[in-house]
Formats: sequence, structure tokens, C-alpha cells
Amino acid sequence: MQKTTSRAPRRRLGRTPMLRRSRAVWMSKRLWRPRLVFWSGALAVGLVSVAFAKLADAAQAGFTALHAMSTAGPAAALLVPPLGFALSSYLALRYFPNSGGSGIPQAIAARHFESDEDRGVLLSLRIAAGKILLTLLGLLSGASIGREGPTVQVGAAIMLAAGRIGGMERARGLILAGSAAGIAAAFNTPLAGIVFAIEEMGRAYEARTNGLVLSAVVLAGLASLALTGNYTYFGESEASVTSIGGWALVILCGAVGGAFGALFSAGAMSLMRRLRRWTRGSAHRIVAAAAACGLVVALVGILSGGTTYGTGYEAARGAIEGGTLPPLFFVEKFVAGLASMVSGIPGGIFAPSLAVGAGLGSTLGLVLGTAPALAATLGMAGYFAGVVQAPMTAFVIILEMTGNPANVVPVMLASLIGFGTARLVSGAPLYHNLSRNYVADVLRHRRATEAARSD
Repeated sequence: MQKTTSRAPRRRLGRTPMLRRSRAVWMSKRLWRPRLVFWSGALAVGLVSVAFAKLADAAQAGFTALHAMSTAGPAAALLVPPLGFALSSYLALRYFPNSGGSGIPQAIAARHFESDEDRGVLLSLRIAAGKILLTLLGLLSGASIGREGPTVQVGAAIMLAAGRIGGMERARGLILAGSAAGIAAAFNTPLAGIVFAIEEMGRAYEARTNGLVLSAVVLAGLASLALTGNYTYFGESEASVTSIGGWALVILCGAVGGAFGALFSAGAMSLMRRLRRWTRGSAHRIVAAAAACGLVVALVGILSGGTTYGTGYEAARGAIEGGTLPPLFFVEKFVAGLASMVSGIPGGIFAPSLAVGAGLGSTLGLVLGTAPALAATLGMAGYFAGVVQAPMTAFVIILEMTGNPANVVPVMLASLIGFGTARLVSGAPLYHNLSRNYVADVLRHRRATEAARSD
């Protein structure tokens, strides 16, 4: 009897939930392997984003150098963009399907599917590699594109692959986390990455995914900081609203910027629908349309003196730091960005949109006689919010890019006015409109695959 009573407490002690949980925490591979793989994936997003940024700068510098050569200048200006656009379009169709465009619509569309096979049609490491290579080719060809949207698709693909390796089942959360980490590392804007995931990517955000998003943003940001240091994307501006004229500029930049942003989105959707109908089932027509868009970019670049090629980063930064842009720069950049997007080649619209907004604000500032730096910042907020119809993302990303806390209320107000104006002018947000095309493409791919298997 004594032996029985002495052993019973030990058995009960060994079976207590606390000790079982403790052993599970420290000894279970099921617990630690997914976390380690997830953390490694987030760090990889940061490293790839930094490498992508460096290569993108080199590609744009390569086109600038080619364009500046006295012997090759005219030929480069007129021939390189259409040829580069055609080559990029062909390679995307032949080797990297679903790598075209920004990359954000693909990531949004992938969250609608339950199976790994369907998501893999839009997000895979192969597509991510193609996205990087073809975006670099576009910049080397003078396209008015950016790397930020592509970084979202690349980040989502990396995190989804990491989730498969680690046995993680929350694919939608992984896509959100990778997208947020991509934005955070691309711009060095961690808050904007989080807001972007909630406002633009999620729309129906799940509270249980916030830990994934936060940890991915932190780890990707640490990788970026370790390689590039802490920096402000557009430098720093000290301009602020100090007069009635300044508040009038806030309202004007918000309203005009939002209207132009909505015009860009509506124009892009309309042109892309028409091209989609004209090119359906014909790879030759798709490549020819891309070459025609490249020719438009080339002609606009010649007329603008070469200021509309590439991301527009230098022009936007110069305006934020107090310089003035040519009065019609925003119109020229608008057309170049629209042609680049409609072409369907891989490349984003974030940086070109910010450049258009800075040019628009600069022109409105000249009209009202206000500080150029303030006008450029407010123009960015109004136009960008009008294009993507995500006012909080626009507000946070511009504040983090310019490092000017004195402009919190003016930039927020310009973003909200831009968003409201855009909603009056156009319908659904651009990225979500485009994502429906990718959802339809995946469904067609699924039906074709099922038909082939049944045969």
C-alpha cells in the first residue's frame, strides 16, 4: 500500500500539463522547425530586396550611360525601349508566365485560393527569379517602372516557399507577411509595410496573422538595415504648412492629385482590357503591343530630354529637397508610366507614381507660389492615394520616406482628399481590379489541367 501511494504522486506529477508543455516547447521539432524556417524566409526577403535594389540602380544607370553616349544616344533613345519591351514580354510569356505587371495583383489573387497548386501558378521561386530579371531588363530598356511592386510578389513567393518547407499551413498569412516584408525592405519603411498588408493586401485582415506580419517585417528590416544602414528614401524635408496658402495647397494637391490618380487607374484598366481582347490567344500580338508601348516611352523620353526614363527617383528626390521640376514633367511621366504599365512587362508603379505626384505638386506650387518641397510632398500624397486608393498606405509611406513629422496632418489630409476624389471618379481600386484577371487565369489553368488529366 505504501509503495502504491508513493508512486502515484510521481505519475501524476509526470503527467501534469505544465511539464508536458515545457517538454514540447524545448524538444519538439514540430514547434521549432516552422519558426526557424519562417525566420530564415523573412531574412531572405530582406536580403533579396536589398540585392534587387542595388541591381535595379545599376540597370537604370546602365541605360542612362548608354543614352548619354554621343555615338549611341539617338539609337538608344529610339530603339532600345521598344526592343527591350518586346524581349521582356516574350521572355515573360515563354519562360515566366504570370510574372508580368506590378506583382501586387498576383499576390492578392493568390490569397483567394486554397490549394498549393493554384497558388503556385502565381507565386513560385521560378516566377520570383523571372520577376527580378525581367524588371531589371525593363529598367535597362528605359521603362518607367519601379521595383517595389515586384518586391511584393518576390517576398510573397519566398515566404510561401518557406512555409511549405517548414510545414506551415497558414498560406494566406504567409503571403501577407511576405508582401509586407517586401515593402518594408524595399523602401526602409516598416510601418508602411504593416499598413500596406492590412489596407491593400488584406482587406479582410485576420487578427491571428498579425504576429506573422510583424515578425516578417522586423526580420526583413533588420537584414536591410544591416546592409544599407538606416536611411530615408527621399532624403529629409523640413517643409511644413504655416499659412492659409499652405492649407489651400493641401486641398488642391489632394483633389487634383486624386483626380489624376483615378484617371491613371481608369485609363490603364480601359487600355489593358482592349489589349487583352485584341491579343487573346496570340503571343505575337502581345509582344507587338509591348514593343508599341516601348516606342511611346521612347518618344516621350526624347521629348522630355530623358527625364521620364526609369523610376523617376532622382526627380522626385530633388523636388522633395526643394528643387523645382519642369511644369509639364508630371504629364510626360504620367504618359510614360501609363505606357509602361499597359505593356504588361514586369515592373511596378510605386516609384513612377510618386515621381508623377511630386511633379504635379511642384507645378501646383509654382502656381500658388508656395514652397516647392511642401508642394512636392503633398502632390505625392494626393496622386498616390488616387492611384492605389489606399490612403493610409500613402500617408504612412510618404511620411517615412521624407522623414518629416511636422507634415503628419497635411499629408494625411491630402491622402484622404485624394482617395475621396478618386472614388468619385473611378470604381474599384486598381490592384484589386487587376487581381480578378489573375484569378480567372488560374481557374482556366486549373480546368485545362483537369481536362488533360482526364484524357
